[in-house]
Amino acid sequence: MEEKSTATLEKLQEAALAEFLDKGFLGASLRQIVKNAGVTTGAFYGYFSSKESLFASIVEPHAKALMGKFMEAQTSFAELPEEQQPDHMGVESSHCIHWMVDYICQHREPVKLLLTRSEGTSYEHFVHNMVEVEYTLQYMEVLRRLGRDIPELSQSLCHIIASGMMSGIFEIVVHDMPREQALRDVDHLRDFYTAGWLKLMGA
Repeated sequence: MEEKSTATLEKLQEAALAEFLDKGFLGASLRQIVKNAGVTTGAFYGYFSSKESLFASIVEPHAKALMGKFMEAQTSFAELPEEQQPDHMGVESSHCIHWMVDYICQHREPVKLLLTRSEGTSYEHFVHNMVEVEYTLQYMEVLRRLGRDIPELSQSLCHIIASGMMSGIFEIVVHDMPREQALRDVDHLRDFYTAGWLKLMGA
């Protein structure tokens, strides 16, 4: 019975992934998903309470993984002794970005679903919600305490810059980039944004 239940769940998620990718969450037909999965509507509600809960079952593991890795890199950097932070500025972010490229390339379809087909769900603003600028502002305060002359930058500007970079990284998904090209492009993107940050910080 357990094997049958697992098989039905996988059929539903497989059919849903195809339907959501094709039409987006709002345009996707639950009736069509159920039909393509070869199950009844009654069977569907034995697994999921709604179309959105089905969508969430597909994308949530990937949202959690991406968000978790990004926050881990932020907190690891912030927990370094202050005097060590300037020398480590790009290390954690580089490792994090390369991990994200590999993760995206290994899970292209569900990540594409999360980033480009989630309008109408709680994941619609995933990139916006992912960007946390408190750590950037804290780092600027660290630099001031270390004697650097750092100008005041608004939280809104920091958010715009960070959102721009994160959206740029996720272009890997939008354009289905091969892994090697994606790694090259995001390294150049990171260099571009790092130079911009240094300019704004008066370095």
